[in-house]
Amino acid sequence: MPRDNARRVLELEARAILDLIPRLDEGFDRAVEMLHICSGRVVVTGMGKSGLIGMKIAATFSSTGTPSLFLHPAEAVHGDIGMVVPRDVVVAISNSGETAELLALLELLRRIEVGLIALTGVRDSTLSRYAQVSLDVGIEKEATPIGLVPTASTTAALAMGDALAVALMDRRGFSTSDYARLHPGGRLGRNVLTVATLMHTGDTIPRARRDAPLSEVIRTMSEKKLGMCCVVDPDGRLAGIITDGDLRRVLGRGDDLLRMRAQDIMVADPVTIDRDELAARALSILEAKKITSLIVVDSRRQVDGVLHIHDLWRTQLF
Repeated sequence: MPRDNARRVLELEARAILDLIPRLDEGFDRAVEMLHICSGRVVVTGMGKSGLIGMKIAATFSSTGTPSLFLHPAEAVHGDIGMVVPRDVVVAISNSGETAELLALLELLRRIEVGLIALTGVRDSTLSRYAQVSLDVGIEKEATPIGLVPTASTTAALAMGDALAVALMDRRGFSTSDYARLHPGGRLGRNVLTVATLMHTGDTIPRARRDAPLSEVIRTMSEKKLGMCCVVDPDGRLAGIITDGDLRRVLGRGDDLLRMRAQDIMVADPVTIDRDELAARALSILEAKKITSLIVVDSRRQVDGVLHIHDLWRTQLF
């Protein structure tokens, strides 16, 4: 049955990836360090199916903060080798390690004096011997009945490329804000929008001192149009919040607003958020707390901004 064949393919490819784990040694650490100290670009190359895998690996490096490009080995010997410059690091992918088009590049790469990392299934291959670091991505067998079509081997190479990229991200300290900077559009961009990109800042923040008359607070709230006002201590640290709802409740009790000050009706210790938090998390907090605004504070509790739920809705991202 087709499902039986599919199950066998998936089992073989899963095994190909799991078999890589015991092979992770100091060579992998050296490869990550080579990529980390690279002052040029990471150039990924491979022929045929390995080339397609190489394109994806190059894209993953680029999208996670490591400038990278793909070099087609056949085109390289017809002029595209000019894409490679000293200080680059080349990641070459070949299951056999004897791909003719790749071997034709090796002496050229040596003359340019670039670093070379090999992803190959044969540890004593020509490619492996040329490389400063060779990572073993060999497999027991391909997933096809005839055992020739690259399947498990390309899966293993792709997984090792992902492992390099993720380890390098960690080595670089690549953050959510870095990812947001590189992915401003599409669903990925929406997922990594930060509070800082949407919040109100500077003079647009409704703010009043603890001892400010409520008449001043009301005027500030009317001008800033966020339905709230941050109450701050003399040193500028956040002390509380006053919302439209707080004013209505005071009026409902019949209190004389004109005789009161901000500290008399403020809610102390309001819900806050950090500027680097994801906007999606901010929305979750707003909905869970059933509130409409979050005050953004820094490490000293200074007011950094205000995020209103309408700011999230207006983006049409949520």
